[in-house]
Amino acid sequence: MNVHSSEFNFRELYTIKSFFLMIAGVLFASFALNGFMIPNGFLDGGVTGISLLMHELFEINLSALLILLNVLFFIPAYKYVSKLFAIRSFIAVLFLALCVHFLKIAPITTDKLLIAMFGGCSIGLGMGLVMRSGAALDGFEVLAVFAMRKVGFSMSEVILFFNSIIFLTAAFKFGLETAMYSIITYYAALKTMDYVVDGIEEFISLTIISKESEQIKSLLVNYFGKGITVYKGERGYLPGKFHVKSDCDVIVTIVTRLELLNINNEITKLDSKAFMFTHTIKETKGGVLKRKASH
Repeated sequence: MNVHSSEFNFRELYTIKSFFLMIAGVLFASFALNGFMIPNGFLDGGVTGISLLMHELFEINLSALLILLNVLFFIPAYKYVSKLFAIRSFIAVLFLALCVHFLKIAPITTDKLLIAMFGGCSIGLGMGLVMRSGAALDGFEVLAVFAMRKVGFSMSEVILFFNSIIFLTAAFKFGLETAMYSIITYYAALKTMDYVVDGIEEFISLTIISKESEQIKSLLVNYFGKGITVYKGERGYLPGKFHVKSDCDVIVTIVTRLELLNINNEITKLDSKAFMFTHTIKETKGGVLKRKASH
C-alpha cells in the first residue's frame, strides 16, 4: 500500500491477490459482528465501535452507520493520503455493510469471555487481511495517519485517545462490565490485526558488539545477505575497571523474527561472549530489506 502516492490508476485498483484478501477480510469481520458482537451488544474500538454504540443507543441501521461514518474519514484520505487507498477502503466498507445487513448468522455463543476473545480475534483478522490488500476497514486508521503527520503523536496514541472516549461512553451508558469486555474485544482485535499485518516476518533491529566484529560483518553480509551499519564506539567502563576501555565496532542490522535465532546461533559460534540486543521496529524503508510485498 503506497499511502504517499497521489496518482490514481483504475488498473491498479485491485490485483487478484489483493481482491481475495479484501473479500476474505470483510467476511471475517462480518462474521465477528453478526455472530458474536451485535447479538450480544458488544462494542469494538474505532469507527466500528462508534457505529455499534450509536446502533445500540438510537437503533439506527448499523450498515448505514458503517458507510456514513467511515466516508467522513475516507474523504480527507482521498485528498491528503492516497486516492487509491481511499477508494479501496470505501469498497471494502461498502461490502462489509452489505454483508452485515444481508448475511444472517445465528449467535455463536452467549459466554461473554468467548465473545470478547473470539469476536475480537475474528474482526482483527478481517481488518488485518483488508490492510494486507491495501485498504482500511476502519476510518480511525486514516485519522491516526493524518493526526500523526499534523500533531506528531504516534498512531497508537491517537487511536488510544479516541477509543478511550468510546469505552468511557460505554461504561457510562451500559455499565462498567460491558466496557471492560469491550476493551478485551478491542485488545484481541488489535493484537490479531498486528500479527496478520506484520506476520512472523516482523522486522527486528539487532545490535552486536564483539571482539570478532570483522568475522561477524562477513557472516551477516556474505552468508545471510544482510545490509549492516557500523558505528565506531568504545567498550569497557566496567565496575572496578572504569578506566579500562578499547575501541570497537557496533554492528546494527535488520532481521526478521524467523531469522533471529539462526543468526544468534552463528554469531555465538564466532564469539560466545558477544553482546547482542534487539528491539522491534514498526516501519522500515530502503536498504536491502527482504520481505515479500503484501500490496
